[in-house]
Parts: sequence; C-alpha cells; structure tokens
Amino acid sequence: MKITVGSWEALRAHAQPIRFEVFVDEQKVPAEIELDEMDPLCVHAVAYDEAGQPLATGRLLPDGHIGRMAVRKAGRGQGVGGAVLQALIQAARERGDGEVILNAQIHAEGFYNAHGFAREGDEFMEAGIPHITMRASLRRQA
Repeated sequence: MKITVGSWEALRAHAQPIRFEVFVDEQKVPAEIELDEMDPLCVHAVAYDEAGQPLATGRLLPDGHIGRMAVRKAGRGQGVGGAVLQALIQAARERGDGEVILNAQIHAEGFYNAHGFAREGDEFMEAGIPHITMRASLRRQA
C-alpha cells in the first residue's frame, strides 16, 4: 500500500471518485454537498493498493479538522483507513497543529478511539447520518 499526501489539484482525480462511491452511492449523501469550497484549501491523502488503484481518501482542513474519510469496500478491514488517518495526523503535526478534531459517524467511533481520539459532546446529525465530535492531542507528553 502507498499513501500520497498532497493538494486537491494533485489528488482530486483519485479522491473524488472514492468519496462519491462511499458517501453518495453507499450512504446516500446528496451529491451537491459532497464537494465543497474547502477542498482546494485542504491537505488530502489517498491510499493505493499494490496495483496502484486508489482505495481510500481523507482530508485535513486548515483548522485541524479531519474529514471525508472514505474507504472503498475492497479496502475495508485491511488497515487502509488507519493508514490514511495516520498520514493526515502526521501532516497536521508537521504543520504545527496542536490537535486534530473530526466528526465521526457513530459506527466508526471505535475505529477513531483506536487511533487516539476521544469522544466529546452529544450525538448530532450531519448529512442525515448520526455523528459524534472526537479530538486527539498532537502535543508530546512530558
């Protein structure tokens, strides 16, 4: 597996189809809200399998939020999503962010817990799907 981190301009051709497949086709998120004005401002990550096929993506917003984490069915349960998440966390750390925040779909809370994120606040709806805010500190422990 290979992870590429870069701009929307560089990774859109591989990231966008994954996001549409997972969010629009599978989860029925309206297509018109899937892409937004933040994409060009974000750091994006795409994971590729051994054959060079894009399997997963995610993005890091300028304010330290991680979002649009999506893994194609063929890549699920293989650590691909975790690798993308770690690449985005590393990009945030390199940028000097003190923490990362995300809005996790409820079913993915355990996944994010396993990567150091802690739940905050109450459940809320986003794009018709129950979510929870989660946060992870990037500061080194003394």
